[in-house]
Amino acid sequence: MPALSTLTTPDGTTLAYADEKPPASTVPDAADTAEAAPPPPVLLLHGLAGHLGEWDDLTARLLADGHRVVRHDARGHGASTRVPADMTRAAAVRDVVTLMDALALPSAILLGQSLGGLTALLAAAAHPSRVSALILVEAGPQGRNPELPAQIGAWLDSWPTPFTSFGQAAAFLGHEAWARGLDWREDGTGHARVDRGAMVAAVAELATEDYWEQWSRVTCPTLVVRGERGTMPAAEHTEMRTRRPSGTSLTVLPDAGHDVHLDRPAALHERVTAFLAAGRAVDDRTL
Repeated sequence: MPALSTLTTPDGTTLAYADEKPPASTVPDAADTAEAAPPPPVLLLHGLAGHLGEWDDLTARLLADGHRVVRHDARGHGASTRVPADMTRAAAVRDVVTLMDALALPSAILLGQSLGGLTALLAAAAHPSRVSALILVEAGPQGRNPELPAQIGAWLDSWPTPFTSFGQAAAFLGHEAWARGLDWREDGTGHARVDRGAMVAAVAELATEDYWEQWSRVTCPTLVVRGERGTMPAAEHTEMRTRRPSGTSLTVLPDAGHDVHLDRPAALHERVTAFLAAGRAVDDRTL
């Protein structure tokens, strides 16, 4: 678990975050050449009911590549304020900008999964100068799912909490990283670190809104990653490049579900690295 710091946003929400620097051996020697410039920082955004620890594997790989990596527990999640007054995507975007300002990051690569990916997309649309590249994992602008809030509520209601063992939690939730995100108490039981009402509120606007207009305003190179067994519709994936053909790259990771970053972390890193090395939109066949 990385060392966590905290900051307080203008609306009084506490955000827990980790700011990790690459090993000295990966930082280029000071030289007056463009090639010696360090790779840009990466800001990682987790999905609904998740936590920053989900990014442990990818963080280690990005640090080894020389990137500074920043990740945070989104409002309502993990070690951040559990029940903030505002759980809208606009508030989540403000949190991204507040964190970048606090860390003196003029710009960064934003990489988000699921709901965190939507936050990254909206941040790139609203603050184009702050986002040098955008990577969306199982995330897009489609929205307008009236059933989503009820589905999220039912999913959280199905958790057999408290979990009686780490193994039980990992088996039920699907990944050990999800189990690590629980509140493990002295009696050995695991409890959710999210509030049901806050999680439903976080997706409420997705029941009636879509974000295609915001997608059209994204100007930076963008990679959209879909898991072959994920929940992102193939039609939405394709439509994103149809509506924004310049600067949009698409890729599908075989044998990966919605949690691509947990199912296939090495393959995801490989695709991300190829995309960033190209510095522009690239065809899936080249990734």
